Amino acid sequence: MDADLSHHPKYIPTLFKVQQQSSADIVTGTRYTAGGGVSGWNWKRKLTSRGANVLASTLLGLRVSDLTGAYRLYRRTVLEQLLHVVTSKGYAFQMEMIARASALGSNIAEVPIVFVDRVYGQSKLGRSEYTMFISGLLRLFFTL
Repeated sequence: MDADLSHHPKYIPTLFKVQQQSSADIVTGTRYTAGGGVSGWNWKRKLTSRGANVLASTLLGLRVSDLTGAYRLYRRTVLEQLLHVVTSKGYAFQMEMIARASALGSNIAEVPIVFVDRVYGQSKLGRSEYTMFISGLLRLFFTL
């Protein structure tokens, strides 16, 4: 969950409810399913995010619609296991967490959320984030 409240706390009960009903190891909030969305981004930012998710899910063979989102609920044992093997930083970290969890056989469920762009502060998305994402994606492609 982003600390700037781009991820609204109102979705927390739904994350827990879905986890309890499905016994999911990870419940992830997704912008890219029916009922989800993004508010406050221009078309370039939307295209970048959606394109990165489609590229990553296609190359890695994952069935999760939002690999770069950070609004997630993890089962503690799964989180502890993942933190020992994940090495990526930035947006690639989110992608690697789901990719490694999937490779380990974790059950992943999704909850639609609406992401609202920050009102204060600056996005960290820049050339270095793009570079880390692509290098992380290629590393996962060749090692998973």
